[in-house]
Amino acid sequence: MKAIILFGHGARDARWREPFDRLAQLWQEQHPSTPVQLAFLELMQPSLEEAVTTLAAKGATDLTIVPVFFGQGGHLRNDFPVLLEECRGKFPNMTLSATPAVGEDLAVLQAIVDFGARAL
Repeated sequence: MKAIILFGHGARDARWREPFDRLAQLWQEQHPSTPVQLAFLELMQPSLEEAVTTLAAKGATDLTIVPVFFGQGGHLRNDFPVLLEECRGKFPNMTLSATPAVGEDLAVLQAIVDFGARAL
């Protein structure tokens, strides 16, 4: 079974995760047959490993991790690959792949331009 993990940075302020919760809810409403789980790099739960564990328990075997970051900063270039490899080692029977940061996608950038244009 395929599943998706929306991977964010995390923050001390619990309200910071509200858009991520809405994003996961939108995903589940629009793709009910594909489970979604949030995961965070730091300061919030669940961690990437905890999210993979949860989805594995639900029968997922093919996970796509979507970094909900604006760009490829140090966390995505340095920290995320280590976490991903650790999960691959702990879950050898699962396929774990990752997309580029969402902010690198032209459609996402265009959505931000459109948002700004509607604000004018």
